[in-house]
Amino acid sequence: MQEVSIEIENPEGRSEGISRMRQPQEPLIRGLPDDIALLCLARVPREYHTVLKFVSRRWRDLVHGEGLHAHRKKHNLDETWIYALCRDKFEQVCCYVLDPNSSRRSWKQMRELPSRSLLRKGVGFEVLGKRLYLMGGCRWSEDATDETYCYDASKNSWTEANPLSTARCYFACEVLGQKIYAIGGLGLNSSVPHSWDTYDPCTNNWTSHSDGNIVPEIEDSFVLGEKIYIRCGRSAVTSQVYAVVYEPSSGTWQHADADMVSGWQGPAVVVDETLYVLDESSGTRLMMWEKDLREWVAIGRLSPLLTRPPCKLVAVGKSIYVIGKGRRAVVVDVSNAGNGGGMMVSSSIPKLTSNDEIINCKCLSI
Repeated sequence: MQEVSIEIENPEGRSEGISRMRQPQEPLIRGLPDDIALLCLARVPREYHTVLKFVSRRWRDLVHGEGLHAHRKKHNLDETWIYALCRDKFEQVCCYVLDPNSSRRSWKQMRELPSRSLLRKGVGFEVLGKRLYLMGGCRWSEDATDETYCYDASKNSWTEANPLSTARCYFACEVLGQKIYAIGGLGLNSSVPHSWDTYDPCTNNWTSHSDGNIVPEIEDSFVLGEKIYIRCGRSAVTSQVYAVVYEPSSGTWQHADADMVSGWQGPAVVVDETLYVLDESSGTRLMMWEKDLREWVAIGRLSPLLTRPPCKLVAVGKSIYVIGKGRRAVVVDVSNAGNGGGMMVSSSIPKLTSNDEIINCKCLSI
């Protein structure tokens, strides 16, 4: 209901606000209570949300707001789209979106990315709620930056957000406890590789922390069991993969278990609290970490005709999307994946002529 203040001139010439009237607000759907109308509108597929915004101001505000997003998530109506951050043949950053449920199954390019980020390298890329964040980065003629940009998927628009606590590039990004973690990387001083920033959307602020166990040259990361794991490449002394894990209870980073780290040879993804890794050392082979047995198990190989390494992994439900150069994507349903090291049955997104390099991939649900 919209309130309107009425000013009435009194006999002595003074103006006083002596009454307030309520102007009835148009219902979302004429003839239905708003709570029932919300049940109906929440079932409209995400691809039509842009159309809903043109029906009325109230429908636009509903699509833009948090209510529709929260309702769809609560009732398992939200739909997940994949966002691939790429670098094109002109060395510019670009971003593409894929709706896995669409019959066309084709990538669509996002327009109007923040112009100052287009030529940067080592940018951070993360999703929190219905927003996507583009953070930091650097150029050969530009030091690491703390600039942060936010894309609201419901509004289809970018805005400049609060900057990182620390200017950094080539760093890891993960979400834990509804906070964004920007970890390690390179920056303007020697302390940056041993630090991390956390973003709390409730306060809209970044907080800086440090720990000597974090080192630069971070290659991959994932969240498993409410802990963040980062892989920092091989040690120059022992030739072993160096990886650490963040313990939220103590707020410190510890060395990860060597047996698990030994098989972390490529991009990783977690499905139903099970860790999968794509081993690209000899073809492309999907591996699974059996935490009860404390060993790695080969799930199967992907056809070399379908994948174009180097690849990134994302999970939608029980399906792993293996996304390689040129946004060539292969879909593996791990609930039906075999366990014998043979060729896996998979489906693929139609062939593309692009040679875009895949920087990172994230999933965003509305």
